[in-house]
Amino acid sequence: MQTRTPRTSVEEIKQFDKNHVLHSWSVQSKIKPLLIVGGEGCYMIDAAGTRYLDLYSQLNYLNLGYQHPRLVEAIKRQAERLCVVSPAYANEPAAVLARLLSEVAPGDLDRTFFTLGGADAVENAVKMARLFTGRHKIITRYRSYHGATFGAITLSGDPRRPPVEPGISGVVRALDCYCYRCPFGQSYPGCGLGCAEHIDTLINFEGPGQVAAVLVEPIVGSNGVLVPPPEYLPRLREICDRYGVLLIADEVMSGWGRAGQWFAVQNWNVVPDIIVTAKGLTGGYLPLGAVIVNARLAQHFEDNFLWCGLTYSMHPLCCAAGVAAVEIYRDEGIIERSQRLGELLMAGLQGLKEKHRSIGDVRGKGLFTGLELVKDRHTREPLVPWNASAAQMAPVQEVQRRLHERRVLPFIRWNSIFVSPPLVVSEAELEEAIAALDYALEAADALVA
Repeated sequence: MQTRTPRTSVEEIKQFDKNHVLHSWSVQSKIKPLLIVGGEGCYMIDAAGTRYLDLYSQLNYLNLGYQHPRLVEAIKRQAERLCVVSPAYANEPAAVLARLLSEVAPGDLDRTFFTLGGADAVENAVKMARLFTGRHKIITRYRSYHGATFGAITLSGDPRRPPVEPGISGVVRALDCYCYRCPFGQSYPGCGLGCAEHIDTLINFEGPGQVAAVLVEPIVGSNGVLVPPPEYLPRLREICDRYGVLLIADEVMSGWGRAGQWFAVQNWNVVPDIIVTAKGLTGGYLPLGAVIVNARLAQHFEDNFLWCGLTYSMHPLCCAAGVAAVEIYRDEGIIERSQRLGELLMAGLQGLKEKHRSIGDVRGKGLFTGLELVKDRHTREPLVPWNASAAQMAPVQEVQRRLHERRVLPFIRWNSIFVSPPLVVSEAELEEAIAALDYALEAADALVA
């Protein structure tokens, strides 16, 4: 005899969450998360029925918005047919998705190893690079984030790394291409691309015969939406080619139309040896990552053992969501839409910069944008410091409160406000977002010298 479980009340859910759930990146006693029960388009809905305009696409992955009917239906159809099968077997959604990836990826990247997310995609890409080259060292950058698993966080420069060190061996970190705060004290375009030449120098110091790959986010994500100078990635490609070093592009955040192209590297006509991606690959609806490799690497593993494996690799339900997402990106012109609306968004953000003295810099490509807040435009002193503690975040807390009051939710980290709405956002919704930011930034302006 089946018994029906009574519907759980809102207060019970909140209590269960408080008593039994560990939330990421937080001191548990200090948080009181919103209970989200639904979503529609670019809005998420809490338990009280309040609608919030999502300006960060959850964690920068909800590219197709909430409850896209074609994506939901594709998941339902696959669930009814085949939910899961071991990666020892072939399955239709994985095969079709791999073919689609070969069509949208740049150059000769046409073979894919599927993972469950960005971090394990990064780790498996590094495995492949080491296996292919016979070298050990990986060069990454300080203002980077490549994932939270043990290897991926070691490969990151993000301040979430030191608390869990020591990590994996062989990681060498480079300074960044950050034109607003150039670590080399230069100004573009008269800088000689010191940020790229720095990596050339590191390869020589570490030994070209020891360096397997250079791993970069084409546009740095959670450490400030750092868009490189136009010549940076092409120069990095030349440097890697000179020494036989692989170039790995971490497109977990910047891929899938987020930066106005299928993959951000296409903004600079650069073809890496490996692309790692996740997030927008399924519109965020199901967990799926991918390591897309070029013909040379694919051929290598035709005759050499691939020491990579995951229980849920090629998961048919997740891959079916990926197939539907790629088809939606194509059929609905989502990539082109990101380009067009990105220009509109940047114009709105530049207008805010002209009005608000707390904005030091505006950066972005497509619908991947951010504001950097300062105390003083001349000295460029950040409104709050890099890796600020909770107590140091007080100057931006009023900004966040005002945005919440307007029911508009971007992501704020230290002195950066990230504005990356779903790619299905409307012009009216962008205007709503700009108006809310305009109101909220008055609080930051009051703190500017």
